[in-house]
Amino acid sequence: MTLTYFWVALGGALGSMARLWLGVHVALMTGLAFPWGTILINVLGSLVIGFFATFTGPDGRIVVPLDARAFVMVGLCGGFTTFSAFSLQTLDLARDGRWLEAGANIMLSVVLCLAAVALGHWLAALCTRI
Repeated sequence: MTLTYFWVALGGALGSMARLWLGVHVALMTGLAFPWGTILINVLGSLVIGFFATFTGPDGRIVVPLDARAFVMVGLCGGFTTFSAFSLQTLDLARDGRWLEAGANIMLSVVLCLAAVALGHWLAALCTRI
């Protein structure tokens, strides 16, 4: 189990570096007026986690060790974007026919995260005035 943490940490470091690299390059191409880099990163991370989870899951085409799944799904995708985990969880709820919960996951995640970022912004602005 201790080695799993190493693989998650390595994947997280690589995912974070990839996020920075891609975000910078997209911003250089499109400018900073709209967060195209973040959207692209979130969509790509969601694609990767959705593909990998299904491809390597219990009913998937190949079986990989738990450490490999942790490296990609928790480490790499988690470092690249946490939106991928949200997307996979929402898809799983919808695929299970739990549409109300899938919708609630979407609404709560968006509303609460926007509220949290607004609160963080407000607190930081308040601290700069002190």
